[in-house]
Amino acid sequence: MKPINIYQPELGTEELNAIKQVFDSNWLGYGRQGTRQAEFVKSFANKIITNSFDGIAFSPANPKDLITISCCSEALFQSMQTYIEPGDEVIIPTIGFVAAANAVIANGGTPVFCDVNKRTLNVELEHIKSKVTNKTKAIIIMHFAGVPCDIERITEFCSHHNIKVIEDNANSPFSQVNVKSTGTFGDMGLWSFDPMKVITTGDGGIIYCKDKKILQDIKYRTYLGLKGSAKSNPVDDKWWEFDIESPGSKATMNDISAAIGIEQLKKVDTFLAKRRFIHDVYTKELSELGWLETPPDIPTGTVSSYYMYHIQLPTETMRNGLAKYLRTRDIYTTFRYYPLHWVKYYGSNIKLPNAEYAANHTLCIPIHQSLSNNDIDKILTTIKSFK
Repeated sequence: MKPINIYQPELGTEELNAIKQVFDSNWLGYGRQGTRQAEFVKSFANKIITNSFDGIAFSPANPKDLITISCCSEALFQSMQTYIEPGDEVIIPTIGFVAAANAVIANGGTPVFCDVNKRTLNVELEHIKSKVTNKTKAIIIMHFAGVPCDIERITEFCSHHNIKVIEDNANSPFSQVNVKSTGTFGDMGLWSFDPMKVITTGDGGIIYCKDKKILQDIKYRTYLGLKGSAKSNPVDDKWWEFDIESPGSKATMNDISAAIGIEQLKKVDTFLAKRRFIHDVYTKELSELGWLETPPDIPTGTVSSYYMYHIQLPTETMRNGLAKYLRTRDIYTTFRYYPLHWVKYYGSNIKLPNAEYAANHTLCIPIHQSLSNNDIDKILTTIKSFK
């Protein structure tokens, strides 16, 4: 029997056929010139709701507000290059991805780590307020496990204090608050499609930004700063001439990845339904045990992407013991995300008690659309037998 992975994509003949079509075209898509990249962006935009009115009328995202990127980590670096200068402070929930802190430091800023709710592992407005100084320029928000944080209050506060909000939407690609998609509340939203995410393009991401000038700047920066051919007509003489806007790097997607993404988007509603089903089965079965805690209820008015499912045990010893017990039975688990203020390189000596409790008591168990009913039964049976 194969091991049960903590994360796993679901890919099939549809994705293979889509890749074959790209191969047959003899054009894999270079830079931002791939037709399938444009199709992927349009399809993705149709899945993202940017405005809602009383939870009834809504509008999808404008594809012109989105660009593809090589990965979400690069998107984080681009966000910091856009919004901060040396000496600026950026608030980051300590339960977050390492690329966020790295991006701040690489652009001359100082990451300021804040606490989270110890049960949801999401940041709350009060945690942010306690870290704001006159040097605070931005905050990087993550919606842990796909469950939206209190993003409406956070963005309102940050708007009043001229603090830029970057939503790391890697956990929550299709989550919503009051029929509006996460990733569209702040100044910039970032999505990830690596092999561990709800949908995958092999690797890759998308950036959403309401400011089209900023988005255009990023578009140039991530494609060598190129403005394109210096000639207005591609059949003119010397069409190979070009100019640049800035000394940019290259961090673009290709048509192979985009073709996979197009097929994944066709299946995503089924993926999300399967994840929700597993979440509900886990909660029903595990909440009866009495010796572990299941995640808090998803708040009213919000929709989760069900990216992770986390349980909490009474002691660190018990949590570690369960993780090893499951692993010896070919069930892989993890804790996401290791507190950033514990990373020695960042040189932090602060105490963040909620996050530290979570780090010592929390275990993420498998939840993905590739789990079979037998897998789910095995996971539950094994956990129940541990006690």
